[in-house]
Amino acid sequence: MAYDVDKPDEQWREELSPEEYSVLRQAGTEPAFTGEYTDTKTDGVYACRACGAELFRSDTKFASHCGWPSFFDPKDSDAVELIEDRSHGMVRTEVRCSRCGSHLGHVFSGEGYPTPTDQRYCINSISLRLHPEGS
Repeated sequence: MAYDVDKPDEQWREELSPEEYSVLRQAGTEPAFTGEYTDTKTDGVYACRACGAELFRSDTKFASHCGWPSFFDPKDSDAVELIEDRSHGMVRTEVRCSRCGSHLGHVFSGEGYPTPTDQRYCINSISLRLHPEGS
């Protein structure tokens, strides 16, 4: 797929830390309960750490206690793209930034969380940058 932000791999490696690169560009996962936004309650917008695209709002974030920040809906339906992921012997739905193609996490449905969408966008903190409201 063609993305609005399209950089050669060498440029991504220069712009991102090794940990960011592993998650955002190689679909890695940060360890559970270690990310900076797992328990954050600050009002604002969560943007893609790689390209700055606005992805999620704090009013859709909820405490899922899964070890990663969880949201029940993206900021805009076009902000993320969903892709079937058959890695690790499972069938899941990968969530990527629709502007640059960076890996964000996965989305799960039907888990019984009391949210309006019955979805849990389980997103790596390292894939995000929080822009607090009013800043």
